[in-house]
Amino acid sequence: MAGPLTGVKVVDLTTNISGPSLTMILADLGAEVIKIEKPNIGDDSRKMDPLMAGEGVYYLNINRNKRSIVINIKIDEGKQLVYDLVKKADVFVENFRYGKAAELGFDYETLKELNPQLIYCSLSAYGQQGEKRYKPGYDAIVQGDTGIIGINGTEEGGMARAAVSILDQGSAMWGAIGIVSALYYRALTGSGQKVETSLFETGIFWMGYHILSYLATGKAPKKMGTNHASFAPYGDFQTTDDPIMIGISNDSLFARLCKVLNKEEWIEDPRFRMNVDRVKNRRELNAAIEEVLKQKPASYWIKELEKRGIPCSVIQNISQVIQDPQTVSTGMLVEVDHPEIPDLKVTRIPVQLSKTRLEITKHPPRLGEDTVDILREHGYNQQQIERLLEKGVIQAKIREKTSYKKSREF
Repeated sequence: MAGPLTGVKVVDLTTNISGPSLTMILADLGAEVIKIEKPNIGDDSRKMDPLMAGEGVYYLNINRNKRSIVINIKIDEGKQLVYDLVKKADVFVENFRYGKAAELGFDYETLKELNPQLIYCSLSAYGQQGEKRYKPGYDAIVQGDTGIIGINGTEEGGMARAAVSILDQGSAMWGAIGIVSALYYRALTGSGQKVETSLFETGIFWMGYHILSYLATGKAPKKMGTNHASFAPYGDFQTTDDPIMIGISNDSLFARLCKVLNKEEWIEDPRFRMNVDRVKNRRELNAAIEEVLKQKPASYWIKELEKRGIPCSVIQNISQVIQDPQTVSTGMLVEVDHPEIPDLKVTRIPVQLSKTRLEITKHPPRLGEDTVDILREHGYNQQQIERLLEKGVIQAKIREKTSYKKSREF
């Protein structure tokens, strides 16, 4: 069955991580995404290490279900091609630095004249207002600006960023939510509109608890490592082999933990009786717990903790995560048929719908492999296409005949 956004046409003028992640969400939901790429190089993420068959794994993971067209957007004929695509589109997405889209002729005011019902999404580093809006910025840079790096890591250690692209992926989600909301509004009113989001705004939102805590107490948050500022014990503990995570958020759970550890005297110990006491004496409590846990392996403790309903987990490495039965049972890794990369697997978006099943129907496109087909669908004849190729306005990859397997449902 077709996805919920089937029939929605998206012109994607984004690169790197944030924008392509946004359009990946739309594509996985069933939208037709036309990915415009620059000549010779394409999306910058195509060459981000490591590579598989010459393609960066970043690119491969977030560009499935899309079609690739190569256009030189810096020349007039290239701009006109983009305008022709926009005229028939429902959505346009760009992730340029502030002012660059207008410089190129692809700002909202220009494109809405061509298509008044267009949903235009701008995903930038710092947003559309303020002095910093002109700054370039990657995920880690904006983590620094929004205070995320300032609270990450431990007091004893050095600086640390969140090791996953939380602002790229987060802003992509907000952008997708905004676009779907705007499409719904357009269905009711017939009006298009502009959607704005940014990595900076996403970072401030993620920091909301810490910001409110500071406003309430006047105390800046400390670097807690795996610990939680509001609860104890809550963090990582070493066993005889693997480290484990334990999360105790109330007195009832702490009492159960004490029974598992055969330390029931801690329940009435004035140092640990209530959560506020445990937070105050966190270091002493954590050391005492770890002394017990180091006597047996992680598998033993996980089994005993789970019997008592205590939140816990083994801290797994990537290999363990891939092989985890829960990863397998949820189908989070989806096999994609690729003409040059056998057994390619990507992570699906973590949402499923009961009636409109989401599926991956197309491999991450090779550079320009859909250029000719897309132009034909938009009214260009063979002679016009050949002229554009000769002038370097477009580039196209000749596709070999490929036998594709059936699409992969999530």
